[in-house]
Amino acid sequence: MAANTSKTARASVKAGQKGAAGGLSVLGEFKYLIPLNNGKHVYLRNLTDGRNLHLATGSEAFAEAVKALNEAGHGEKIKAEIETFAADFPAEQGWDTTLKSLEEAGAFGETAEAAA
Repeated sequence: MAANTSKTARASVKAGQKGAAGGLSVLGEFKYLIPLNNGKHVYLRNLTDGRNLHLATGSEAFAEAVKALNEAGHGEKIKAEIETFAADFPAEQGWDTTLKSLEEAGAFGETAEAAA
């Protein structure tokens, strides 16, 4: 049965078993957000269930997804990524606004009452 697999597939399995750099063995370098459409949408990678969600950054679904990841312990990394986007990309992409709306929605653990 192993003879039916390609060389590339076998090499990929071997690399994964050895903990090669291409694997997810180092979670510190894993990116949660892939910006799309000048920051209006993102792919949000979810480590808890392995899904990639395509969401509008201003949507309630995005805030809920970030809130769920925060509860699973990934909130600080996501917040740091958004802060990096806000610093690295032009203001017209609106990452600072996205971060503010997530904070107001309580996605990082702050309550909505604290913003009031």
